[in-house]
Order: sequence, then structure tokens, then C-alpha cells
Amino acid sequence: MSTENEGTAVPPAPSAPPVPVETPAASAQGASHAGGAPTAPIPAVPGIPGAPEHASAPAGMPAYASAGAGQGADPYGQAATQGSAPEAGWPPPPPATPSYADGGGSGTGGWGSSYQQPAPKPKNGRGGLVAAVLVAALVAGGVGGGIGYSLAKNNDDSTDSTTVSAPSTSGEVKRASGTVANVAATALPSTVTIEAQSTSGEGGTGTGFVFDKQGHILTNNHVVADAVDGGKLTATFPSGKKYDAEVVGHAQGYDVAVIKLKNAPSDLKPLVLGDSDKVAVGDSTIAIGAPFGLSNTVTTGIISAKNRPVASSDGSASSKSSYMSALQTDASINPGNSGGPLLDSSGAVIGINSAIQSSTSGGLGGAGQSGSIGLGFAIPINQAKYVAQQLIQSGKPVYAKIGASVSLEDGTGGAKITQQGASGSSAVESGGPAAKAGLKPGDVITKLDGMVIDSGPTLIGAIWTHKPGDTVQLTYTRDGKTHTVDVTLGSREGDN
Repeated sequence: MSTENEGTAVPPAPSAPPVPVETPAASAQGASHAGGAPTAPIPAVPGIPGAPEHASAPAGMPAYASAGAGQGADPYGQAATQGSAPEAGWPPPPPATPSYADGGGSGTGGWGSSYQQPAPKPKNGRGGLVAAVLVAALVAGGVGGGIGYSLAKNNDDSTDSTTVSAPSTSGEVKRASGTVANVAATALPSTVTIEAQSTSGEGGTGTGFVFDKQGHILTNNHVVADAVDGGKLTATFPSGKKYDAEVVGHAQGYDVAVIKLKNAPSDLKPLVLGDSDKVAVGDSTIAIGAPFGLSNTVTTGIISAKNRPVASSDGSASSKSSYMSALQTDASINPGNSGGPLLDSSGAVIGINSAIQSSTSGGLGGAGQSGSIGLGFAIPINQAKYVAQQLIQSGKPVYAKIGASVSLEDGTGGAKITQQGASGSSAVESGGPAAKAGLKPGDVITKLDGMVIDSGPTLIGAIWTHKPGDTVQLTYTRDGKTHTVDVTLGSREGDN
């Protein structure tokens, strides 16, 4: 279904000739690869950006329904494999119709296309008519104003005048604390529009926000992926100040990255981080980002669900999937919002906007890619904060693991431990957490700390909300019987 508005001509007033208006033709444009300015003038009908959102799970786990047969890998100790056929490499291949929240990934197009101002149409007789009518209107307005002033002056000279002067209001309008306007005014100065460009010139825009006073900016991995290997990275504040930046560390599996401003200013104000564990369904949300390259955009909504299992990637053959147990919001999120803060009503960050569910299946760069349909997903800030701290300390992510390979297939009734792991390895790591807990190939994990586990990706996302060393309670079935066991999570460093 097309999301473009079909314009309807408005008939002229019966007492006046029509006033034709020239409308510049919109220039349909694909992904912006060369760092187009996100604040470029907007044509009347914006072109469709070239890169869709990070693919996400619709309600009930559809994000994983597109996984193809034979796909498999070893996601940090809980390798997800399709069926029992092993396959080398981590992590699981991406879903078939992915869509990042800033649309795109390495080598596949921009994260929110910039707009190209369309060339003006040649002048014609209608243009002259418009100018003439406008001039006439201005003259008429001036005459009317003069007559009005004269009449008012004459009335003032009269002793029975009833003219009353309105009081002057020159003071600033104050926004009450807790209002959207107040929260936006406080948070916007600490958000940035990120432009990432690879050595080949590919890239696009995303969003980030100030993490600390040292100049670290928190964002999504897929926002900066193009600039990781020698590319160019910049961050622009709403004030217009632009800084070169560098990638400090990035985590493909978590889809979190930290960049640092070069020559960072001394007056940086980090956003206050909230507690995503205390968020409730129905809480108000405020999202800030650069949808379709339109920097410093603020939208609102609510938390529509919690612990939503989401698997996403940029859709490329070489892409590694990201997994999250996401906060779901109906705040409008579009390509370019990725990496931006999701705030609560007090202005505290509760998540990082990362993915949306698209109503189309056009794939990355497809012409059918749509914008927000009210299903946006954010990485909980408690998880993102932990990952960011690890990246700042060592430059590498640390993942929690159970040491078992699980299937990506749907319809298994949970996370099924496969018969064989990736590259022919054992499905249950010898001496690992799962082995110590007595888990075996064929066991189906159905709950983690009481949370229902309906698939392998759901289990991975849930485990990654924990830290290595945490003890979790797993419920699993074996030979028709249900068992419960405590598992102390292990760790794995790095994405490879």
C-alpha cells in the first residue's frame, strides 16, 4: 500500500480568480551514500530512502519466521542452528526481510536518505499570474490597513470612543517540567546526528546521544558499521557544531556501538540513564532521531510491550544477526532514528531505538520499503549501558552464554538443543554451563526465570540481557517430562 498522499485540487473561491501554485516535482531518490546533509530542503513529496529499517520481529516472533533452512552458527556459546545440519561460522544468518531503524548496513545503502532539492521548473505565464495576484493582494492589504488606521484614529479623537488596547505579552512561554516540550528542550542538545561513510563512499545517517563528559556517544552498531574500517565518521549537534569522531568499540550481536568525538567540547551534558527493568506497559515514551535525514525530530508514544524477542540484521549475505529482548513502542520511528534515545516522561533514557517492523517485504533498498507502522523496538538501556562500559574499557563486547547450540526453527515449542553444533562441534560445550547443569541434545528449553521461551532466538535475546556469572533458572522438557535447573552463565569475548 502506498504511503504517499494523493493530492486533491482545491477549487478557487467563487468570488476571486484561481491562484495557481507551482509545486516542485519530488525527486525520487535511493540511498544516500555520500553523506548528504540530513537537514537539506525537503521536496514536496520526499523520495523513498534507499535503505530500510533493521528487520524486526512482529508480534509473536515473526522476525525469525523468515529464517531459511540450513542456516546456523554459534552465537557466543548458544549457537543457533537450523534443524540438525551443522554449518560453520557465527552468528545465525539474518532474517529474509530485515529492516534496521535507520535503514541499512555496511555496503548496502544509507540509514536515512538525504534529500536532493529538485530543480525549479521553467517560468511560464502562470508564474507571472501568481506574482501579479500576490502583488495585488499585498497592495489591497496595505490600502485596507491604511483605511483601518485612519478610522481608528478618528474614533480615538471622539469623546465616546470604546476602543480598548490589548495588553502586551512579551515574556517567554515556560514549559512545565515533565511535558514533552520540556523533556525535548533538555534532551535535544545532547543528541547528535551521525554520518558514517565507508572508504568506498557508501554510508548514511543515524543518531546517537552523549554518554559521558569525555565525549563518548552511544549508538547502534549498524549506524557506524560503514566507518569501522578506515571510513569517515562525524557527529553534528542541534546547534550546528560538527565533530569528527572515531569508533571506540562495537558489538554486532547486541547492535550497540560507542564512538568518541575528536576535540570534544568541555560542556557536554550526558543524558540521564533510567532503569529499563522498571518500565511498565503503558508508560509514556519520547523518541529523538533523524528520520529520513530530518535531524532533531521528536515523536511520542507509549511502551506497548516488553521483552519482545527481536532478531535483526542489515540483510546482506555476510551480515551477522543481532538479538534483543526489546522494549516495544508505538512512538513513530523511521529510518534515521537508529541509535537515538528512547526517553521516559521524566527525560531519562530507557532504551536505544534500533528497529522497526515494516509492512512490506521489499528487503534492503527495495522500493516498497515503508516507514513507521507503530511497531518500533529499542534495546533496553540497562543492557546497553553494560555493553557500552565494556566497549569503552576494552573495545570488545562480552557476551553471556549457556554453552549449547539451539535451533532457529519455529514450531519446536521452545529452544531446542540440537544434535550437533556449528562446524561439527558438540552441541553441548564440554565443561560449559549447560553441561554442568545436565542439559543434553534434544532437550527443549521452555522458560528462563519464568519467562516463556518459544524459540532459539528468544532464548539468545533473553540470555544477553544478563551478565556472565549470573545464575538463571531454566525449565526444559526431556522425553515428555519437565525439569528445572539452575545455570550459571559463562562468557565469551568479541564478535568472532
